[in-house]
Amino acid sequence: QLQLVESGGGLVQPGGSLRLSCAASGFNLDDYTIGWFHQAPGKEREGVSCINSRDGTYYTDSVKGRFTISRDNAKMTVYLQMNSLKPEDTAIYYCAATRVRLFRLDYMTRDLYDHWGQGAQVTVSS
Repeated sequence: QLQLVESGGGLVQPGGSLRLSCAASGFNLDDYTIGWFHQAPGKEREGVSCINSRDGTYYTDSVKGRFTISRDNAKMTVYLQMNSLKPEDTAIYYCAATRVRLFRLDYMTRDLYDHWGQGAQVTVSS
């Protein structure tokens, strides 16, 4: 059974850093695209970044240069290192997985991901 579990969320001051982890089980990471999405209160769930074996990494413009996605196949874990955090980064962060072969334009289309974790709260506030 495919399962994703996020951890590492919390409260951090503006300019600070957090690292989120997405522990995966029940499938081969190499066969899937793993994405990170976030959802702020009252807003749609939006894509942040993703990683796969074919194309590597992808970032939305809002996080490019601040966030880094990586994975450790041996630990079956995908990470999202978040630096220079801003109050507008406050949201619940979800990791998601899809085996669908995505075109680059579709990387942040949430409906194409069919497995989701429970989410981790990230709050950026002074």
